Amino acid sequence: MIRIGIDVGGTNTDAVVMDGTTVIAGVKAATTGDVMTGVVNALKAVLEASKMDASAIDVVMIGTTHFTNAVVQRRDLAKTAAVRLGLPATASLPPMVDWPEDLKLAIGGTGYLAHGGNEFDGRVISPLDEAELLGIAEDIKSKGINTIAITSVFSPVTGEFEKQAGEILAKALPGVHITLSSDIGRIGLLERENAAIMNACLRDLSKHVIEAFRKAITETGIKGRFYLTQNDGTLMDAEFAEKFPVLTFASGPTNSMRGAAFLSGVADAIVVDIGGTTSDVGSLHKGFPRQATVAVEVGGVRTNFRMPDVFSIGLGGGSHVVDTGDAIKVGPTSVGYRIVTEALIFGGKTLTTSDVVVASGRYELGDKSKVAHLTPEFIARTQAKIMSMLEDCVERSRLSPDPLPVIVVGGGSILVDGPIGGLEVIKPNHFAVANAVGAAIAQVSGEVDRVYALAEIGRDQALADAKERATEAAVSAGALRSSIEIVDVEDVPLAYLPGNATRVRVKAVGELHVG
Repeated sequence: MIRIGIDVGGTNTDAVVMDGTTVIAGVKAATTGDVMTGVVNALKAVLEASKMDASAIDVVMIGTTHFTNAVVQRRDLAKTAAVRLGLPATASLPPMVDWPEDLKLAIGGTGYLAHGGNEFDGRVISPLDEAELLGIAEDIKSKGINTIAITSVFSPVTGEFEKQAGEILAKALPGVHITLSSDIGRIGLLERENAAIMNACLRDLSKHVIEAFRKAITETGIKGRFYLTQNDGTLMDAEFAEKFPVLTFASGPTNSMRGAAFLSGVADAIVVDIGGTTSDVGSLHKGFPRQATVAVEVGGVRTNFRMPDVFSIGLGGGSHVVDTGDAIKVGPTSVGYRIVTEALIFGGKTLTTSDVVVASGRYELGDKSKVAHLTPEFIARTQAKIMSMLEDCVERSRLSPDPLPVIVVGGGSILVDGPIGGLEVIKPNHFAVANAVGAAIAQVSGEVDRVYALAEIGRDQALADAKERATEAAVSAGALRSSIEIVDVEDVPLAYLPGNATRVRVKAVGELHVG
């Protein structure tokens, strides 16, 4: 299978062509203001570099930060109505109760409480009231809102109420976009509701962005299938991604970590991905990023969908370097994709980390004579500051005293010279485009998160049922059944619930089914 992997970052759009497990060619193209031009440029450049004909490409996988940026920057978001089924329970904390005011304002801040919802074991809190929902539909219509997020209490256990409410509202409001929280989040009402509302407000944008990606792929003559990578390092097809744009959040760092594991052949390590603007640091476990176990904030909102446990610092190849006299300050501001015009080595006026690396003689880039005035003492102090920033990050990512290797990837990894904090540093081949490699090798996953009452069903039976459900979810997402393996099983007893309850979370992963 000939695959193209693309990763759209803030500074560069990276692309690779892979034949099975072999990287044939990798390129970097500047990310453009409209993003699509950068994607087309990267596609054309990588086809040229690989001497491949566009018709030979079977699949294109894209990782993008588009939707995360929209939430963080509060732009291109649709007005959204949040409908929660749970009365008489949950009334004390209305929808969007913990959202930043500016984000709530950007999507209209419209929330409704209705009857419905279930207990943890599936018992009904209160029956659904169709008349109540039709009244809500009337109000939504009068406000001119076209996007709805429906959340029901404990819907990951049984999603029937959400489905019924969705059908009632869809019938009353033809053409409306509806997101059901049970399709996205895990157990945990407010975080799951937040994820559903976020997904809903991105639906208009996702239609536009994915259409543009399709156009970019068609423009280069590629007729293969098109997938987007999601935040657990696996794939979803373009149609699914259009419905669930929120699942692409944090797919960039995930792709880098999967690419790092693949290129280095190391399954357990700490990965440092240094781009033009930021460095993302996280841990690899069995070749996959360690998942965050706590609620993750996106744009100031708590959510609980799958996210890698990755944190970022403002250190990259385009980071500003300032000598304050007492100390050297590196980042967090960066010239980003303008590095090719603003860095000293390219004739610009801003001193960046890349300038310092070129002045040290460790890397050839741009015009070295433009940084000849930097003194050895200044270069050494800057290098020490960069290494100390990276050391802090690596220490934060370590969960045990074991000396795990550090895999360094990304275009900005030219900043790294020697071990980090006494740990071995691995810089694999094609390190600069590891994120695009991660996108190209992505697999397909299915996940289940349910509460079982062990008084009615034994633990072994509960685990077997969850594994079967996760496997079926992976197959329906496009995985080849014979290649599926269970990569994650979590089983947490819930002492505060009756019936010896336990929460089981299982993830299954398989190869993309071709044909």
